[in-house]
Amino acid sequence: MKDNLRKKHIGAAKKVVIKVGSAVLAGGRGQGFDESVFSNLAKGVSELKKSDKEVILVTSGAIAIGMKKMGLKQRPASIPEKQAVAAIGQGSLMTLYEKAFNTLGEKVAQVLLTHDDLGNRQRFLNARNTLSTLLSYCIIPIVNENDTVAVEEIKFGDNDHLAALVTSLVEADLLIILTDIDGLFDKDPKKDKTAKLIPQVADVDHLASAVWAGDTVSIFGTGGMASKVEAAKKAAHFGVATIVANGMDSDILKKIFSCAGVGTLFLPMDDKLTSKKHWIAFSARPTGRIFVDEGAKEAILHKGKSLLPSGIAKINGQFEAGEVVQCVDRHGKEFARGIANYSSAEIEKLKGRKTAEIENALGYKYYDEVVHRDNLVVM
Repeated sequence: MKDNLRKKHIGAAKKVVIKVGSAVLAGGRGQGFDESVFSNLAKGVSELKKSDKEVILVTSGAIAIGMKKMGLKQRPASIPEKQAVAAIGQGSLMTLYEKAFNTLGEKVAQVLLTHDDLGNRQRFLNARNTLSTLLSYCIIPIVNENDTVAVEEIKFGDNDHLAALVTSLVEADLLIILTDIDGLFDKDPKKDKTAKLIPQVADVDHLASAVWAGDTVSIFGTGGMASKVEAAKKAAHFGVATIVANGMDSDILKKIFSCAGVGTLFLPMDDKLTSKKHWIAFSARPTGRIFVDEGAKEAILHKGKSLLPSGIAKINGQFEAGEVVQCVDRHGKEFARGIANYSSAEIEKLKGRKTAEIENALGYKYYDEVVHRDNLVVM
């Protein structure tokens, strides 16, 4: 049964996002990067392309290479330091990729993104079009966070999160996260030799408490198993399976696509979100909060209804129509988010009113709903 599920979700995948962590690119070395890892990765990706699969690489490593070039032993703490070190390392990172892929006759393209690029709907669609065009040219996009300009408000946090959002962005069929351990374990395998690999997770939203999802990170990286589980959760809600596997194995991609029992397979959700709703839930950055009464909360959560003016108690923040807002209960706990049809100033005039009163309150009426159910996601 498990083999059949791997064939279904892995063997049939045509468009694949592969995320490679800094620890993998370092090849297990305490410092510096291992060019043989880049060569093996390029070979694996090239073989996937020859089997008619489209591949998008999401890579870490710019800060790690910058650290090596600067002789730093500890990861920079401040944003300006990280930006500077990333700027020093990014060119060298792409040089390593270009050298590895050029040897195989493959062309690559650098794509640098910030959360702002994916949080804005129009820029999200522009980024999708760019990546689709690169794939149509048979070029391998290599995506990284634009660390040199990202600030705290627009950072992804780690490239596992970025990889999950890119999976939605390009509408991929499979997400592969290559790390320096074999997958998800019931205990920390680096500290406990009795730890057992969990080969499959059916419902990532409700992982058993016995599962280890610690946040242990390397000197180079910012992620950890917890961030990989969160990335798998985002992909699952888009209807995409995720494999977390050991990228230190030079044949790992071949093993994954032969449906061997390597790594941990996270299965997708049956009731997946549409691309737009996935963007609302995971890519967009909310700009305000709408406090609703219990009746409106019940209607949204259990009846699939839109948010109407009558159910609104108060608002927090300033936002324009078309921006994503959080729907929160009277205690401030978020239970949904969606695209507002009216600005915060307009909603201030509409709160608590009936739909028939919108035109009298504003002098005009665009919509009956403040947030339509088609643009509303229960969190």
